[in-house]
Parts: sequence; structure tokens; C-alpha cells
Amino acid sequence: MLRSKIKTILLAGITTILAVSLIIMPQESFNASIRGVNMWWEVVFPSLLPFFIITEILIGFGVVRFIGVLLEPLMRPLFRVPGVGGFVWAMGMASGFPAGAKYTARLREEKQLTRIEAERLVSFTNASNPLFIFAAVSVGFFDNARLGILLAVSHYLSNICVGLIMRFYGTAEEKEEVKEKGRERKGIKGAFSVLHQTRLKEKRPIGKLLGDAVTSSIHTLLMIGGFIIIFSVINKMLYHLQVTPIIAKGISAMFQMISFPEQLSLPFISGMFEITIGSQMTSSIDEATLLQQAIVTSFILGFTGFSIQAQVASILAQTDIRFKPFFFARIIQGFCSAIFTFILWTPIYKRFAENQPSNSVPVFQSQGEQVYTNILLWLKTFGPLITIIALVIYICIYARTHFKPQK
Repeated sequence: MLRSKIKTILLAGITTILAVSLIIMPQESFNASIRGVNMWWEVVFPSLLPFFIITEILIGFGVVRFIGVLLEPLMRPLFRVPGVGGFVWAMGMASGFPAGAKYTARLREEKQLTRIEAERLVSFTNASNPLFIFAAVSVGFFDNARLGILLAVSHYLSNICVGLIMRFYGTAEEKEEVKEKGRERKGIKGAFSVLHQTRLKEKRPIGKLLGDAVTSSIHTLLMIGGFIIIFSVINKMLYHLQVTPIIAKGISAMFQMISFPEQLSLPFISGMFEITIGSQMTSSIDEATLLQQAIVTSFILGFTGFSIQAQVASILAQTDIRFKPFFFARIIQGFCSAIFTFILWTPIYKRFAENQPSNSVPVFQSQGEQVYTNILLWLKTFGPLITIIALVIYICIYARTHFKPQK
């Protein structure tokens, strides 16, 4: 009882302090809000919307279950999740945060995953997409496209490691029916049988299915936008309230033990809240070497920041999937990603950065860098237009569904 009361007083106090801070520093909070809005409607919304809509349609038509049967022999032995986890994993890496959580929650609602399987799956299927790693972080912040190769390899290898570690999670709670379920059908014939049966069970017409996919996807993205804005403001307020610098002093002592400059502590703390701000601040620390900057950035990308974790928690709260395993998996991935960056620095980064002939241009620099940069520029140019059109469509569908004229 006492613990509950202390928690109530603590939460109320923190909320009150933040509210007073917004009143005292309106300009700073407004600038932080604008930054969050720009990030959401220029890049996050238009880049995630197509993935969300297509995934909803694929689930409705049974394509995901079809892929799940085919991938069962791979996903079950490695990660102890059904084959549909392979689809979630691939889509999570392609579209970025927090797509893996949304797809996992969706499959849990479809009863294609047990709770333990869903908690395993969500722990390693949330990742930064290549667009953010290469275009935003490597090219945008560090002005070094080749660094993106190291960050991406470290990030996705750490994802695999988390998946392999989390396969041992929940063994005591595992139900025997899960093992039997994985042996129901195998091969192409069984996969097509599942595809056909799932399509027959879907009673909604194509128009209704598409409309539901659009509204569900936009609803999720509106929630994501809210979290991006509020955490952008919180991060700014904590800095002006001297909370972040105070915590950074404690982190700087730990950094000095591993011969890292103490100037990296503030970007590290900022990255714990929001990965974009943390990565940008890390790239601007001149006192640190590029390797040290890369290690800190890798940890930030692996940990994902409290902003994205709050988005995931909000999505998981709609199901019975627990958040705690996901949080511990983020800590594991942060350390794994940083370790991989240190180990692979020489064989990967130096190979691309230093072993190139002086009269040649690396293939990645001439093609990959240009591709991701062009995609990011295209999103910044046309992303707001796509966002506005999608929101108008959402309003029309919502109004048509919920406000039918009375006869």
C-alpha cells in the first residue's frame, strides 16, 4: 500500500513539474514540438503507411499464414516462434520502428501466436530501417555513408543475437500445444491449404478490408506521432531543467573508465530518450574518435530510446503481451550492437574506408548512398503531401463509417 502511494505521489509530482515547465518555457517546448511534427509528417508517416496498409491486407488474405507455414522449419528451431515470425521480422527491418510490435500484436489478435511466442517475437523484430541508418544517421549526421554499413551490420546482427537469447525465455510457461501446432501442415501443399482456408474465413469484401486497413494504419501512426512529439518536448524540458546534465555526470564517470571522453555522456543520455537527437548530438562531439562515436550510436540504435519503447508499450497494451521482456531485450541489444561495432570496426569499416584505391569510387558510395539520400529527400519533399492526403481519406472513411445519415 505504501509503495503504491509513493508511486502515485512520484508520478503526480513529475507530471506537475513537466506541466509547469511547459508554462515557464513555452518557446522551447514549441520548438521541440515543431521538430517532432516535422519528423513525423515528413518521414515517419509516409514511409510507414504503405507497409502498415499492405501488411493488414496480407494478413486478411492469408498470405502471412502462407509464408508462416513455409518458414516454420527455419523460425521454430532458431527462435522458437512460428513461421509467421519470419514475415514480421522482415517487415520490421524493412519499415522500422515500431512496425514489429504492430505486426506481432496483430498476429496475436489473430491467435497465430501464443503470448510467450509473441513476447519472444516482439523482442527482436523491432529495428531501425535501412533508410534511417544510412540516409539519416550515416549521411545526414556523420556525412559518412560507409559508416552506415558498420552500423547496419552491427544493428541487425544484434537483432539475431537477441532472438537467439530470447528463445530460452518463457520455457516454463510454454504450452505443449504450440509444438503440435507447428507440425499441423508442412510444405507447399499445406501452405496453400492454409492460404485458401484463411481467405474463405475472411468475410469482409475487398473494399471493407482496404478501408479497415487504412483506418487501422492511420490510427496507429497518429498515436506514433503523438509519442514522437511529446518525447521531443520531454527531452528538451529535461535538458533545460538540468536533469539530463546531472545524469550525464554520472555516466561520464563510467565512460572515463573505458577511456571514452566525458563529452559523450550528454548525447548518450539524450539518445536514451530519443534516438534521432542522441545520434545527431553524438556525431557533433569532436573530442571523440569516430569509433567511439559509432559505438555510442550503435548502443542508442539498439536500445531504441524511451520514445519508441513508449510507442511499443502502447501497441502491446491492446493485447496480453507483456512489455517487460521487450524492455530487457532492448538493453541486451544495445550492448550487443555496441560490441559488434567494436569487433567489426577493422574488418568492415576500415576495409571500405581505407582499402580503396585512390583513383576509384566505392560502389556503395556511388550507388547506395545516392539511393538512400534520394529516398530521404523525396520523402521530405512529398511526404507532407502524402500525409495530408492520407489524413483526408481517413477522415472521409471514419465519417462514412461512424456518422451514417438517419432515415
